[in-house]
Amino acid sequence: MCGIAGWLDYSLDMQMQRDTLQQMTDTMARRGPDAGGLWLDGPIGLGHRRLSIIDLAGGRQPMLARQDDGREAAAITYSGEIYNYRELRAELQVRGHRFENHSDTEVALRAYLEWGEGFVDHLNGMFAFALWDLRSQRLLLVRDRMGVKPLYYYQTASGVLFGSEPKALLANARVPRKVRADGLREILEMVKTPGHAVFDGMREVLPGELVRIDHQGLSRRRYWQLEAHEHPHSLEQTIRHTRDLLEDIVERQIVSDVPLCSLLSGGLDSSIITALASRKLLASGKGNIRSFSVDFRDHGNGFASDAVRGTPDAPFVRDLVERIGSSHNEIVLDSHELADPALRSQVIRALDLPPAYWGDMWPSLYRLFQEVRRHSTVALSGESADEVFGGYRWFHDPAAIEAPTFPWLASVTGRYFDGKTLFDGGLLRQLDMPGFLADSYSQAIAETPVLPGESPVERRMREMSYLNLTRFVQTLLDRKDRMSMAVGLEVRVPFCDHRLVEYAFNIPWQMKAFDGREKSILRAATRDLLPESIVDRVKSPYPSTQDPAYERALRTSLATIMADPAAPVRELLDPVRVKETLGRPLGGLSPMYDRMGMELAVGLNTWLTEQDISLDL
Repeated sequence: MCGIAGWLDYSLDMQMQRDTLQQMTDTMARRGPDAGGLWLDGPIGLGHRRLSIIDLAGGRQPMLARQDDGREAAAITYSGEIYNYRELRAELQVRGHRFENHSDTEVALRAYLEWGEGFVDHLNGMFAFALWDLRSQRLLLVRDRMGVKPLYYYQTASGVLFGSEPKALLANARVPRKVRADGLREILEMVKTPGHAVFDGMREVLPGELVRIDHQGLSRRRYWQLEAHEHPHSLEQTIRHTRDLLEDIVERQIVSDVPLCSLLSGGLDSSIITALASRKLLASGKGNIRSFSVDFRDHGNGFASDAVRGTPDAPFVRDLVERIGSSHNEIVLDSHELADPALRSQVIRALDLPPAYWGDMWPSLYRLFQEVRRHSTVALSGESADEVFGGYRWFHDPAAIEAPTFPWLASVTGRYFDGKTLFDGGLLRQLDMPGFLADSYSQAIAETPVLPGESPVERRMREMSYLNLTRFVQTLLDRKDRMSMAVGLEVRVPFCDHRLVEYAFNIPWQMKAFDGREKSILRAATRDLLPESIVDRVKSPYPSTQDPAYERALRTSLATIMADPAAPVRELLDPVRVKETLGRPLGGLSPMYDRMGMELAVGLNTWLTEQDISLDL
């Protein structure tokens, strides 16, 4: 895992732009704390910051590949992991390719020399990279199928700037630090438009997309996207095939030359990954998996269930640890610290944006990953199983299923995704937020693949799956990537393996929920691995602090902003609504609802101020 940056301009000599390229690359230092490098050749400059995971000695980048005659053919700056690189390496050797190291990066280079742009079809992994063909003077920007790894770009009159995060591009004076109305809409709603990068003129390479830049300009091609197919298996065969896929995926993703661990919540998804990894490691003669969980030092008067979380994690974590014997660490966080302005600034610098919702989850993940990084460099996560197998409550909520909008906004938990509560009504009308939502939803539904002859119920549930797999999950993957990479930790997400996603997407909903519960297929496929308590546990998301100290600190920050005439967010807020919110008793009728508005107001102010962002509405 690493951070990449670069600049292609056919009208410039990049040797004269070395300082700027170095500045762009240096912004990625936290993603790659182990090493760095630049490679410049005529109009192209590639920058790289490395987090060493595979072939610690031989995988330095940017990396070049030569033809048989010794001439330089292609150069790459690469972020991510190719999980099938060993098989590809062996196949390429049979085809006559010679390797100078044991890294997956060199496998990607040699695969390009063998198959051209079709090489992306051979890669299984999470990745984002830029590949320069010296022969054709062409640049390729490539992102993995599910968009686990980020990649941004900004097209210029004679080339393109790119990087793993917006900050790499913003380090170049040619990219304006400006956000227009369409960018602010993205910030205010819990809806991520694919390809949109919030900043004016900046785009994100789509999941499963290849962007080509040459003398003729820029073109884009999707090399992978979800398709609708007839499901070929019976229920029993489906359960067996799901298990077989999971076994293969985890076996591939535990490969690492540095310490590896798992993130364990005691929920179904993380417990499956942890249990499978434990079995695989022990069977190969290695030590058992190290696992990490998170909790808060003070939940106020103790944990209380709410509309989002029904049970605390700790008892279920203990059940799995006792079952598999993992080496377990519980990270206990201080709730009051999570509202600290200095920590909020760190989070926003890592994200390049204000947190979208549930603001305490971002700093708590940041602190959790800091602690995990003290012991491990790679972590396995259960993220995305809910999108793949239909685990969220809105998959089973008739009101959310029938609503003509994104289901997470229409469900009983939808109000917890609304951060607009404190914003000025005139501003929201100017932005036409209902129109923005309607357009985004229509675009997503129009994209959803259709299976001829599918019943209305199955068609709607396919749409529900598509919305979650292409819109909702991207926000979660972004959050995990930015918070982990900000501390130099690689997080792998086995449930995002494209083979599993493709397969589960086409399991009929009637079969996918055959026992009337969420994630029925996944439970049935892995029941033997887990304690019954976890098999029977109802979905509970990543924990959010219930300590009143956090809300108190959040209110203090908002009050300070309202007392500062120079605070940029003030003109965006409704002072009457803010006053009413601050005047309510602590932990009032809807504390989580109040918190969302305060979170976004405070975060947006910090972002506008510290990142020197201009709003052009």
